[in-house]
Amino acid sequence: MSAQKNSTNAMRDNDRQNMPRQAATRPGPGPGPGFGRHGPGMPVEKAKDFKGTLRRLVKFLSPHRAKLIIVLILAMASTLFTIAAPRVTGEAMNKLKDGYVAKNLVQSMIPVQEALSTEFEAELEQNTALNAAERAQIEAFEALPSLAEASDGEAKAAILSQLFTLMPQLPQMPTNPSAEMGEPDPANAPANAPAGNPGAAITDSMTPEQLTDALRAVAETGGRIDFSAIGTIAAILLAMYLLSAGFSLATGLVMSGVAQKTVYDLRKRVDEKLERLPLSYFDKRTHGEILSRMTNDVDTISGTLQQSLTQLITAVVQILGFVIMMLTISPQLTLIVLVTLPLYVFATLTVTKRSQKFFAAQQKAMGQLSGHVEEMYSGHRIVRAFGQEADSIQKFTAVNTELYDAGWKAQFVSGTLYPVMGFISNLAYVVIAVAGGLFMTRSVLNLGDVMAFIQYSRSFNHPIVQTANIANVVQSTIACAERVFEVLDEAEELSPAGAADSPASQPQAQTCGAVALEDISFRYVDSEPLIDHMSLMVEPGHTIAIVGPTGAGKTTLVNLLMRFYELRGGRITIDGQDISKMSREALRSRFGMVLQDTWLFNGTIRDNIAYGRQSATEAEIVEAAQAAHADHFIRTLPDGYDTILNEEASNISQGQKQLLTIARAILSNPAILILDEATSSVDTRTEHLIQKAMNRLMENRTSFVIAHRLSTIREAEAILVMNHGTIVEIGTHDELLMKGGFYADLYQSQFAGAMVEASA
Repeated sequence: MSAQKNSTNAMRDNDRQNMPRQAATRPGPGPGPGFGRHGPGMPVEKAKDFKGTLRRLVKFLSPHRAKLIIVLILAMASTLFTIAAPRVTGEAMNKLKDGYVAKNLVQSMIPVQEALSTEFEAELEQNTALNAAERAQIEAFEALPSLAEASDGEAKAAILSQLFTLMPQLPQMPTNPSAEMGEPDPANAPANAPAGNPGAAITDSMTPEQLTDALRAVAETGGRIDFSAIGTIAAILLAMYLLSAGFSLATGLVMSGVAQKTVYDLRKRVDEKLERLPLSYFDKRTHGEILSRMTNDVDTISGTLQQSLTQLITAVVQILGFVIMMLTISPQLTLIVLVTLPLYVFATLTVTKRSQKFFAAQQKAMGQLSGHVEEMYSGHRIVRAFGQEADSIQKFTAVNTELYDAGWKAQFVSGTLYPVMGFISNLAYVVIAVAGGLFMTRSVLNLGDVMAFIQYSRSFNHPIVQTANIANVVQSTIACAERVFEVLDEAEELSPAGAADSPASQPQAQTCGAVALEDISFRYVDSEPLIDHMSLMVEPGHTIAIVGPTGAGKTTLVNLLMRFYELRGGRITIDGQDISKMSREALRSRFGMVLQDTWLFNGTIRDNIAYGRQSATEAEIVEAAQAAHADHFIRTLPDGYDTILNEEASNISQGQKQLLTIARAILSNPAILILDEATSSVDTRTEHLIQKAMNRLMENRTSFVIAHRLSTIREAEAILVMNHGTIVEIGTHDELLMKGGFYADLYQSQFAGAMVEASA
């Protein structure tokens, strides 16, 4: 029955005090310098078997293979649009620059052509002394179409090309063709420029490559700034960013589903595994360690799957995409960027190595501080009662100072990575800017190309740092996954055939309650025997009291009855049936337990009582509460049976908790009862009332009662006196007193202690 099965998780007895226990949980990752959940320099826990654990984790993702392919495609599409955006922006800048250059060139050459045409026409009319060659050149110039009247860019480029070809060959003319006609003014003519060549200033200021590039711009733009084309590019750029955002959103949506479903399956597997693990597994580990594997480690895996996986895809695609795009712009400038790559790697490794020890010290101090604070606040009443506030503050200050020293050093050293990366990036930026400017002057690159390249180079270091960070995150995640898989690999409770015990129970015959222990032996540690060759026969309906000093093996005997541990020798039977041949579910459904350590969950009082039998009616729940003498206090609560108990059930007293667990056991109506100090937390009057209820409950039921207050077990048919795992005496209360043995000493020692207290 699940009530008994879950309640036993709270069972702890000094019988187990010699059992080895593992250390507390590993501290989780501390704060980092801001590159995600684990920054560079963070102490990364290494997995013992990285490849094997990674393969196992991938198997959990294999059912979502199709969605992962979609995630890959969406992430690549989103990243590719982002990568292409600077190049598109550069194209817009190129069109703007080409339009500006072409417009200025055409507008500056139109008046030159018109002025020269007017001058040469006047010269021809005045029959100025011109030789045949000069007259032919002027006539060829005059035959050119008007640049101002040309309709398309190709025509304008052709006219400009002929103009630039003819103008150096034209005869000497006045230097100011736009002035009124008259005699030329030799004083105004440049000493080294041919007279009558007003376009020389334009052609001389441009290299042949720049002139060719300008003519191309005229041919493409028609000598004007094409704002419509630039607007189209801007619209395309906006669409690309929108598509990138949309793909990124879709990537996150699909990946969130995959991550959560994977973690759901993993968490379910772990939860089901914990239900099948033997009690010895929980005895050897702290509750915090088990909870950490179930929550913190699984959450780390979830975060990595949901964020870091897509970030890794994005970072890799960005690095490759940036390199490819930079190569298409300029292989020479790309070489400059790639030369800085070892500097990035060297800086990251250096800073990481130096900050590692400080983060480790910070993590250790943080764990110590958290443990001290938790201990002081959970026991603040004791601290104040013994006047240890000053000592507590002193310890806190010492650990806090240690955390401060390690923390600022860790943050400072790791924080130097940003400036160092920025310095390297700025060095590359300066070199690229200078080289790009030289390439522009030689018309090797256009303005937009240089701007796009600079944007790529400035963004190049981000995916590199992100990849290094993700490598740390993946390493830590694999370590977390390894701890989770360790739970899944633990040996389960096995049936005699060696197969895992089935949770499904077969229909059982009515239990009479005859229990026999036949030469049983058990030990927690191989070198330390606890129970050796114990035999006992319990008749149906009898009440057996088990007494003895701390560590005698009382609770261990109960655990063996319910197969929380497996025997090392002998066998236990119920109604003649070997319990090792029964499924644990069928066996434990015959028992009802009330433990010294109460266990209640967050929920209503009604639900906590009904946990013993989920199908119980309201009347049965109330009847069980009345039998346990809990009905009265329940009805005094504001919401009665609907009162919500908090997680620790701290809104009711310890005695009231015990009454509710007794009511739960009464409701379950088991064939065999186990009462482990069931009335230890209630007052004497309530104990007397509960004892009467228990007597009624134990009628015609086999009952095992563990008690330290020997006055509560006088009515038992048999009392087992245990010491060091062995039954040293057995008999009724009166018989054992008359023997004057071990039981008599225990019994008299209680009254002796009471008499000493009374005399004091």
